[in-house]
Amino acid sequence: MNIVIVQNLEKAYGNELAVNNVSFDIARGENWGLLGPNGAGKSTTISIIATLLKPTAGDVLVDGYSVTREPAHVQPLIGLVPQDVALYPSLTARENLFFFGRMHGLGGKKLRIRTDEVLEIVGLTEQAGKRIDTFSGGMKRRINIGIGLIHKPKLLILDEPTVGIDPQSRRHILDTVKHLNTEGMTVLYTSHYMEEVEYLCERVGIIDHGKLIAQGSREELIRLVGQQEQVDICIEGLNAETLNDLRHMPSIVELTYENNRLSIATTGASRILSTVLGKAECCGNRVKSVEIREPNLESVFLHLTGKGLRD
Repeated sequence: MNIVIVQNLEKAYGNELAVNNVSFDIARGENWGLLGPNGAGKSTTISIIATLLKPTAGDVLVDGYSVTREPAHVQPLIGLVPQDVALYPSLTARENLFFFGRMHGLGGKKLRIRTDEVLEIVGLTEQAGKRIDTFSGGMKRRINIGIGLIHKPKLLILDEPTVGIDPQSRRHILDTVKHLNTEGMTVLYTSHYMEEVEYLCERVGIIDHGKLIAQGSREELIRLVGQQEQVDICIEGLNAETLNDLRHMPSIVELTYENNRLSIATTGASRILSTVLGKAECCGNRVKSVEIREPNLESVFLHLTGKGLRD
């Protein structure tokens, strides 16, 4: 069953469409990624889902409620973690969680218990009594996620939650999000970091210039654009006859041999590798190294848009 249904969504600013006829759905308990460069329309899309912006056209249903007609029903269902940290720097981590918990109608023992749970989830129990203005950027990001979790939302929306933080904090955040999802939390995760989306998300939408240009699982997206695996073999002294034999093998799309490096584009690296190595070594040529590079979401994005993800 889908918890989010986005229907022909548009958002115009003057004559410019920041979101252009975007439609997708998110299943209950799914980790769904929205991938695209800065300025592609990711934040605008999730701001509409979170009822912070009104769409110019289209609608979004969250657990059956319309963001345009029933925003008061949608808001308690969503935990939004914005790209910019939204915390009170002079308050402690616990005090921030108390404050935002009360904003969601929590109080008393229930709020104290939930605050302890959230501090444990984000790994900051020992820092609970410290002021936010003493925290590192990564710790602030983690409490920011805690704010989004305090009221046990059905849908957690994270907008670029790892921008500008150290690798250790980034890994902690990614592992936290993955754990929340395995516990049943539905997550909408936006990023321009391809590797984060590949690590976290079952299905991905790729957005560029406000348009959702592709969506599906990683495997579906790769098949959609016919991406090929790349095999690089470092080997000396291959002769023309061997190279000609290799070029005529099924599944080999392209083959080059320069500076003792054999580069093969193929639709099935695992199927051809043993045969290729056997032919390459038949005349006593010694293989020094083998590298297989699988297609990824960044290569899909490059194929669909003609530019790299961070261009």
